[in-house]
Amino acid sequence: MSQNKGFNFEKNLRHQTEAVVSVLDVFNQSTTSFPIKTIKDVVNPTVCISHRQYIDNIMSIQSRNQIDNVSKEFRSNTDVLDISMETGTGKTYVYTKTMFELNKCLGIYKFIVIVPTVSIRAGTMSFLNSEASRDHFRQDYQKDIKPFVLESQPKKKNKRNYMPQAVLDFARALNDGHSIYVLIVNQGMINSSTMREEFDQLLFDKFTTPFEAVGSVNPFVIIDEPHRFSQQNVTWKRIKEFNPQYIIRYGATFNGQYENLLYELTAVDAFNNDLVKGVITYIEEFDEGANTSIKLIETNTKEATFELNMNGKKNRFKLGKDDSLVRIHPEMVSLAIVKLNKSQVVLSNGLELAKNSIINPFSFAESLQDKMIKKAIEEHFKIEKELLSREVKIKPITLFFIDDIEGYRDGDKISGSLKNKVESYVLAYAEKQLKQEPKTSFYRSYLEKTIQDVSLTHGGYFSKDNTDSDDKIAKEVEEILHDKSSLLSLENPRRFIFSKWTLREGWDNPNVFQICKLRSSGSETSKLQEVGRGLRLPVNEYMSRVKDETFYLNYYVDFTEKDFANQLVNEINSKSRSVSMTTIDKIDDKIIAKIIELYPARFENDEAVYDFLDTEKIVKRNNEFKPGGLEKLRAELPKLFMQGLKENKVRSSNDKPLKATIRKGKYAELKSLWESINQQAILEYKIESEAQFKQFFKGYLIDNFFKLNLQGSNTTKSKLKIENNQAILEDERIAYQTRTSISTMTYTEFINELSDKAIINRHTLHSVFKELLDMGFDINDYMSLETVRRLTSGFNKYLLDNAFSKYEIQYNKVSSEIHPTVLTKKDGSVLSEINSGNIGTQEVEGKANEKYLFEEIFFDSDIERKNILSSIEEVVVYTKIPRNSIRIPVAGGGTYSPDFAYVVKRKDGKKELNLVIESKGKESTRELNRDESKKIKHAEEFFKQMNKEGSLDVKFETQFNDVEIADIINKYVVE
Repeated sequence: MSQNKGFNFEKNLRHQTEAVVSVLDVFNQSTTSFPIKTIKDVVNPTVCISHRQYIDNIMSIQSRNQIDNVSKEFRSNTDVLDISMETGTGKTYVYTKTMFELNKCLGIYKFIVIVPTVSIRAGTMSFLNSEASRDHFRQDYQKDIKPFVLESQPKKKNKRNYMPQAVLDFARALNDGHSIYVLIVNQGMINSSTMREEFDQLLFDKFTTPFEAVGSVNPFVIIDEPHRFSQQNVTWKRIKEFNPQYIIRYGATFNGQYENLLYELTAVDAFNNDLVKGVITYIEEFDEGANTSIKLIETNTKEATFELNMNGKKNRFKLGKDDSLVRIHPEMVSLAIVKLNKSQVVLSNGLELAKNSIINPFSFAESLQDKMIKKAIEEHFKIEKELLSREVKIKPITLFFIDDIEGYRDGDKISGSLKNKVESYVLAYAEKQLKQEPKTSFYRSYLEKTIQDVSLTHGGYFSKDNTDSDDKIAKEVEEILHDKSSLLSLENPRRFIFSKWTLREGWDNPNVFQICKLRSSGSETSKLQEVGRGLRLPVNEYMSRVKDETFYLNYYVDFTEKDFANQLVNEINSKSRSVSMTTIDKIDDKIIAKIIELYPARFENDEAVYDFLDTEKIVKRNNEFKPGGLEKLRAELPKLFMQGLKENKVRSSNDKPLKATIRKGKYAELKSLWESINQQAILEYKIESEAQFKQFFKGYLIDNFFKLNLQGSNTTKSKLKIENNQAILEDERIAYQTRTSISTMTYTEFINELSDKAIINRHTLHSVFKELLDMGFDINDYMSLETVRRLTSGFNKYLLDNAFSKYEIQYNKVSSEIHPTVLTKKDGSVLSEINSGNIGTQEVEGKANEKYLFEEIFFDSDIERKNILSSIEEVVVYTKIPRNSIRIPVAGGGTYSPDFAYVVKRKDGKKELNLVIESKGKESTRELNRDESKKIKHAEEFFKQMNKEGSLDVKFETQFNDVEIADIINKYVVE
């Protein structure tokens, strides 16, 4: 199986870290920190913590995480802990990291992960087995996860019956000090007869059933998608038969049935903090079908009664199995009944109708679906043009849910089929876009590859594909289901994926930017679940997550779901217990009352609140905030600042994006500074010689790439075993082995590709690899496009980390052309307005200060809001710099863009000061991560060098939370 090897997981994302720490702190004990008792090598240590301490810890964590009224009275399931995280925010990553931390702190090394479906099980296995996740966690923990999949048993020819091999391997596994064992079980397997069956083979000479065998190891149980495991159902009772020490549930949906909720990242949090994409809905209108509907009135095992309502006129029809719905309405010509019983009717497109279900026949109209497909493909090419024209590229994917599988799979044989239509639309838009592309652009070559063989631009996955023997289909399925890295490769022209709701829970791809729903989902599905396949933030060509930017998922539905956007907004808000409140400028009586309302256990009256504000040094005597006071208040009382879903995070395509109006008169005063900081420059590495660069690259390979690859990884294998003179093939499973070497390119191909991607001299590469071979490091074992991607990404990061410490950089101006910019046209004239998202995702009502470039006030953080609202006498004009508009090159690729630009009059009035500000919502330089510090250093060097070449002197400053913008400006004004 190909595996997703290329993703670069981020460490220490705040929301993920808080979720992990919340679980660990449950077991914290003041006397011995983490209390455990070890029994024997095949059994997890037992957590020894008093019930009182356990309850106190939970309540303390809930107080810290602002979770109220959830566990005031503890239910019977005190061993159940809940983590609520919205779709697309890294739930699988979080529970995997939690396993590593529980192992590190408590010594727990045997876990059971329970998932609802086989597809989710496959997704979990793909994550745990991926080379990227193994490398990521190995760096911090020096350990690996060994997953075992519990699957149904093949029938044996001999009379003796043996326990599933995965159970035996999991239960017998010894604590070897470098492994964590995970048994992955889906709901169907838990309820299968296999789990309760008594086998001839005994485990540890006493256990005969899988439940007993697995329960004997004192496991920790993790449940994924808890809403699928109701505590009233038999599955829950059987989960308890695993005899878990604790059950930790992770999900976006709990149906209100929380046990001990420790941490909650709501949908509102996820959308408002740009942890997921926003959503834009496209509704295909169809006036003719507005007053037509078909309702299922009654059904039994023999016939179903439907009612057709056309403009108020009703007629009833009785249909049996295999009858076509064309008898009810001509638009239903392709649909028939394939199954029916007392509760539901199943149609030939897989749609399940319960009694009183209503469908619109026109939603199945071919012309309507053609329009939706055409629109989605047209919009795809617009998105693709923007994302693939970036310096660091992002490849977008569009996902279609369809009924017409035959028309897609066998379409090349049928005139006017779905497949032929799709390919004709793709070809037409690709050719149209190609005419507009410069001859030297990357996107032009990508479009040329598209036109050469348009069939390679799309692929599909349907349930019947699992039994298809066609090699081409098998490759499509493998790529779509398991090899995200390959699917997102810029070498791969495939970007349109077709399915029939098969790709639902358990499947995701971060670069899905569009979902086009050409068929009903079959039930009143959660709108969040529907869009969930495309909510994750995208990754770039180096498989690194792209953040600090607002992205949108386009979601296409027909006229029958015209209220989709409103329903999604309502669902998001309903899932959040947050209290809406706008930004705060100073403390007043209303805010005091709100604090007491939100935190009654902490503050009994006004006096208690004022004592708190004074003790924490948040406000002055006049109740205005001290420097950094607002940020302290936000940290201490976050619910005070919570709000519902921000405007524009979910909207209809008919809603015009918010605009920021440019004051043309103010731009005239900013013009010289704006053109100066928009100079195009390239970065050069001041490395003395090619020989010095060679040693630099060689050091990176030894210390990073080869060091990781030689630590070992996993191998999938099957093992032939002899028991009682019978040959038995064990279940396929994962075992810890040395890393399997895979090469898919010749040496020449590999060198040429790496040279092009990493921009390194071919002779230098060859010389380095030859010297490393003599040292025992053989690149021949890893020659593949995946290695090219990993080396390029890793070395770029290495270059950034070592800039200024091991080598210097230089900026050289490369072009006299400045316009167009985000504020100007090609001729240099200023625009009237820009999209508000370019300067901020939050808004303060009212007009901005007259010296501000924009009439409206849009911002992304408190420090930005304060800067925009500040009125400073010496300022002539100032502006928030639109997102990614100034692209300062940084070592290793990528760019950096500051936040503010100011033109200021000095005290003598004879000279103007030009100031560029980077505003950080942090307390000091110490809180910056290494990448941030390096990028700021690049900006300082950029302006220093550009000032020498230009006529305009520009100062660059970094502003932290405890520094007012007026103080920075005043420092220069008085010079």
